[in-house]
This record gives sequence, C-alpha cells and structure tokens, in this order.
Amino acid sequence: MSTPYYAVIFTSEQTNDTAGYAEMADAMENLAKQQSGYIGMEHARDGLAITISYWETLEDIARWKENLDHLQAQKLGRERWYQWYKTRICKVEREYEFHKS
Repeated sequence: MSTPYYAVIFTSEQTNDTAGYAEMADAMENLAKQQSGYIGMEHARDGLAITISYWETLEDIARWKENLDHLQAQKLGRERWYQWYKTRICKVEREYEFHKS
C-alpha cells in the first residue's frame, strides 16, 4: 500500500447472541471489497474483536458507512451482536514490516 491512506479500526465486544454474525461479517467483508477505494482488511478475534479496514480516502470511508446493506448490518449489530463498540479513523502516513526468512 502506498501512503498516505486511511484505517478504520473497529473494536468490539460481542453479546452472547452470535447467531448469524459470522455470515454477516463475511458478507460485509465481501461487499467492502467491491467498494471504491477499498484496500484491504485485517481481523483479530479473541474475546475483544478488532477489525481494521483500509481505504484510499475519507470520502471512500463515508460512502462505505452509508452503504444500505452496511447500514442494515450496523443496525443488527447494535440490536443483537455487540455489547459495545468503538470506531476510530486514522490516517496512515508511514508503514513498515518485518518478515523472518
């Protein structure tokens, strides 16, 4: 990824009602991949769940937030799947990584 770009960090704790959650999460990831400006996504789930999606512009993020299917998933999340969540939007200005040979 070339910088700068944006990261949407979604941190959450689920309720005990997880019926349908995995299917919706997969559907939303597949839908996000089709959106303009989408770069990628990473997940960490073990009690506290963190999903980070990467986008080219703030406008791309705003369009994704207003996608009708995504709005429906957000509503179901608030009603059924999430005890709480927090969303952070960050500008990534630099990145580097390490790979063991």
